[in-house]
Amino acid sequence: MAAFAAQTYTPTEEAEIQQWLTTSERLRDDKDRASILETLNSHLSSRTTLLGTKPSKADVAIYESLAPIVSKWTPDERTGEQGHPHIVRHVDFVQNSSIFGLDFKDDQKVAVDQDDVRYVKPPVDAKAEKERLKKEKAAAAASGDASLVDRTKEKVKEKVAEVKETVAAAAGDKPKKEKKEKAPKQPKAPAAPAAPPSPALIDLRVGHILKAITHPDADSLFVSTIAVGDAAGEDTVEYEGQICRTVCSGLNGLIPLEEMQGRKVVVVCNLKPVKMRGIKSCAMVLAASPKLKEGEVDDHKGPVELVTPPEGAKAGEKVYFEGWNGKAEGQLNPKKKIWETFQPGFTTTDNLEVAFDAAAVESLGKTDVGKLVTESGGVCTVKTLKNAVVR
Repeated sequence: MAAFAAQTYTPTEEAEIQQWLTTSERLRDDKDRASILETLNSHLSSRTTLLGTKPSKADVAIYESLAPIVSKWTPDERTGEQGHPHIVRHVDFVQNSSIFGLDFKDDQKVAVDQDDVRYVKPPVDAKAEKERLKKEKAAAAASGDASLVDRTKEKVKEKVAEVKETVAAAAGDKPKKEKKEKAPKQPKAPAAPAAPPSPALIDLRVGHILKAITHPDADSLFVSTIAVGDAAGEDTVEYEGQICRTVCSGLNGLIPLEEMQGRKVVVVCNLKPVKMRGIKSCAMVLAASPKLKEGEVDDHKGPVELVTPPEGAKAGEKVYFEGWNGKAEGQLNPKKKIWETFQPGFTTTDNLEVAFDAAAVESLGKTDVGKLVTESGGVCTVKTLKNAVVR
């Protein structure tokens, strides 16, 4: 169970987990089940878990909805030509893997015969297909229609290429690309020096929540309209004469909705926007929660406290950790994992001040602790949670 509990997830993964939790509920309804099963089977055809390789509570939720369904399937429904073999494989993986900690007895598991495979997609016979296409070409030439010959010739080339790609894909190889003539090399301009790794790359600002409502399609989410000092753009909306961002936060049930109204918060502004149950979320509100002790599992029941800027802080004002002031990136590249690298150092002190503990990020090689402050001065705080995780 330890491997499952220790997992951390990006905002995009958290959103995907929420979507799969909703799908698990929809699977219990016969009306949409057929189309969901087709989509799910296709999704799992190239993945070990719903997120790819990373286990999550979504796998357990989908398993709990699927197990009674799969247990009633015939062998053909499981692995026949119209069956769902990848769903069966996922069910068997979740109920037997120690990662998920389900600890079923054998008589409680869905019985799966891994040797009973009813249908295997036949491989493409590239040679036979090539011969067939040659005959088509010869027939076109015999007809004397030059334009038909040209069209057939092009068709042959396309078909042969298609067959080669199919065979290559089945073998796990990539199709060879046509060689292009190399253009003469141009002298490279000297590259700008890369910014050193730092929490300053994360764009933190004071946000003013003008309105917060419950997400119409997700019980765990609030949807907030937050002013963070932006100019009008693709990821902004106008509300009460101010330019704002729409932000989805998994705080419903953890913080009363009335506490979200009209208050100042600290917002992460350069994460890649992500759709959460149909609503595009363009930032993230920082909040603190207790650190998990070894062996504990995050049950998402709280307590949770919002990070509060100092009195008088203005919407859009820059927020940074002392000793780590610098220029933030325009939008964090998910592949570089800047947020995932530095977030483990976000914490609270015994004085209820939010801070960055560099010792939590080994790659920095430092042990400094810097308070989270606004550009105008003043420290960001929480109400009661000491030595907490901030994210």
